[in-house]
Amino acid sequence: MKLKIFFLSFLFIVNLEVSNSVIVENRMIKIKPIKQSQIAEAKKVITKSAFDIWKPKIILQEFEQNLIETKEFDDIDNVQKNYFDHNGIFLVLIDNEKVVGTGAIKYLSDDICELKRMWFLKEYQRKGLGFKLAHELIEFAQKQGYRKIRLDVYHPELQQAAVTLYKKLGFYEIEPYNTSNAKLFMEKIIS
Repeated sequence: MKLKIFFLSFLFIVNLEVSNSVIVENRMIKIKPIKQSQIAEAKKVITKSAFDIWKPKIILQEFEQNLIETKEFDDIDNVQKNYFDHNGIFLVLIDNEKVVGTGAIKYLSDDICELKRMWFLKEYQRKGLGFKLAHELIEFAQKQGYRKIRLDVYHPELQQAAVTLYKKLGFYEIEPYNTSNAKLFMEKIIS
């Protein structure tokens, strides 16, 4: 029993000391800025996650092709310009050198940024990773001087877990702020 308590205490201490990592099921999940070499893998995570949640009546490859044709990944294809060079960041969750989740902060104006690309492979959902990643991104936004964070959700009826997370984080519904096909728009004041 003492060994088990010591081990759990050790894991807790390690988790506190490594602010950009999370221990899930005895595995160290790292949160890091995306590298150019991880872009294709990140797009696969987003595609697979959206496909699993939205359950379109086409096969995964067709769904992915639709996303490419509608230029859904244009921002990620030029991640340096669209995020890092414009007061934003794009983070990935890494498990054993594999991208398993994504999340980003994108510039909208000097005072307002957008929380984007919060997607996780199914086996990494509902483990606290979304909460941890969102906190990292909110902290980044605060350090950059943003006053508000906005986000949009395309299918809130199918993305209830995400909507619940956003509400727990203090986001509230607002009127549409962009011309996307999203059905829910939210905002959080951070300063």
